Formats: sequence, C-alpha cells, structure tokens
Amino acid sequence: MPSYRTGTVTSILSERPGLQRVEVDGEQAYVLTQLIGPVAVGDRVVMNTTAVELGLGTGGWHVVHWNLERDGWSEPGAGHEMKLRYTSLQLDAGIAPPPAPGAWRDRLDPPVVACFLHSQVAVVAAAFKHVAPERSLGYVMTDAGALPLAFSDLVARLRDEGVLDVTVTSGQAFGGDREAVNVHHALELCTDQHAVVVGMGPGSLGTGTDLGFSAMEVAAILEATEVMSYQPVVALRVSAVDPRERHQGVSHHARTVLDITTARAVVPIPRGEPHPEVGDHEVVEVDVPDLGDLDVTSMGRTAEDDPSFFAYAAAAGVYAAQCPLD
Repeated sequence: MPSYRTGTVTSILSERPGLQRVEVDGEQAYVLTQLIGPVAVGDRVVMNTTAVELGLGTGGWHVVHWNLERDGWSEPGAGHEMKLRYTSLQLDAGIAPPPAPGAWRDRLDPPVVACFLHSQVAVVAAAFKHVAPERSLGYVMTDAGALPLAFSDLVARLRDEGVLDVTVTSGQAFGGDREAVNVHHALELCTDQHAVVVGMGPGSLGTGTDLGFSAMEVAAILEATEVMSYQPVVALRVSAVDPRERHQGVSHHARTVLDITTARAVVPIPRGEPHPEVGDHEVVEVDVPDLGDLDVTSMGRTAEDDPSFFAYAAAAGVYAAQCPLD
C-alpha cells in the first residue's frame, strides 16, 4: 500500500520545465509541475513516501502529491487525449500529429535502436552524434520505467547539448516534445528524424525471474520496428563487472529478448569482440569511438568501471549513424 505524509517545503533545490526538486522538512522530494503546479517555500504539501520507505534504487526522493496551500489548480492541456488514465493525476496530454501523414510507409529502413536501460540511451545518442553530427536523432521514451520525461536528468542534459533532437513519450509516459499512443505511433511521429533510439525512462524493474523484467518490452519494440519496415537494432546489454551472475557477459535480459522476439534484428558489437550467440539475428562489427568524457553512469558505474557496457551501447549508436540515408 502507498504511504503519504504532510510536511512543509523548506527549500527549492532546482527547477526546470516540468520538475522542481525541493526539500520538505529537510527531506528531498520532487514536484511534477505539469501535474500539480509549482510549490514555494513555506507551502504545506502532501508527499508520497513509499519509494523511500522501501529503499528502491530510484527512491532517494519523496514525490509531492498535492499542495495544500491551494483550493484548486488547473492548466490547459494540449488536447482531450488522456494519459495516466483513471488515476487521480490523469492529464489531457494531447496527441501530436505526424510530421508528414503516411510518410512512414515511404521511408527506406531507417534504424531504430532499442535499449534495455535508460543509461544506454545516452551512450547510443553520444556515439551517433560523434559519427554523424549532421544527422537528427529522436528519442522515444516508453512507459516501462518512469512515466514523466521531466524526471530524467539524462534527457534534460542531452536536449540541452543538442544530442537528442526530438523527444516522444509513448503510452502512459508523458512530457515529451510529442505525445504518442504507443510505440508504433511514436515511430510515426519520428519520420522527420534520421534515426530513433527507443527505451524506458529511469527505474527499470527486475524480479530476478526469467520473464519478469521491464526490458522485456524490447521484444515488442523490435517487432513494431520491423512491422513498420524500419530496421531493428539492438543496443546489447553487456557487462564484465556486474556482480549478478545473470547480467555477466551478455545480460540474460538481452538473451531472453533475442530468443523470444519474432523480429530479426541487427546486433552491433565493437570490432574484434567475440560474436555473441544471438540466434538468427545479424551481428555486425563496428569501430567504437572513445567517449571517455561522457558523463553517464549505469548502476553507479562509469565507462572506466564497466567499459563493456558502454562499448556495446556505443556500437549500436555508431551502426545507426552509418546507415545509408533515404
């Protein structure tokens, strides 16, 4: 069951569109301003404290649920299409029209890179822009992790740096430049991009079982990509230092998805690395650039700590950047 507590905002730590980070009675919390509006120092608020109490990996922060200083609050949405449907926080997100209706039918195999973890998105994007800075890259955030795009520090930084050109939030995820109903629709909304990277937001969930993990969605992402005659590409999840046996070498998440999906994907790997067992999928070797200055961590590890994880994700970005244009 969820846990709630009231408290007083004691400081504003940072702000950006869609998100405030604050302290409530000295404890860290964040505010999704698209849902409940901003808060100010001295405001009495209600917080959801569940994640912190459970000690979850992304749970170092409470979530402000409502500002008790207000009797009401509203902000016009972009349309009548709802996200977070049938919850007390449902919003009229609006659904974006495609850049050119029907254009997806005429595109020639644009690459779509599917990621298993949110951190891979940054590595794929950085490698893509390193090789092809003149090409545009869209990011589709699915609803398998965090639902508000504003929560991602990674995406905020990539947008500020021009590494991601367009963001699309799919399913119940919200807050992107464009809102999509599902992954197929999200890809349609990226027809003006040279390539697309798709993956959940922060907060992957895994149960340690064969099929109980958020990244199982990659199988469906690859299938949606293939159905639309785009080119499915996998950012392989690999680690030489992960302490969990199931994630050592090629992660069991990647092995399971590649075994289950009905799509036939391209699996880029760094040149000279042993070819992994990937069934009928196509392994392609690429030269991976040095991204040593990339300020990204995954599971708390940097590229220096876990070079394999970063190199294999970068390989997918390089491959996408080298694909011929229409």
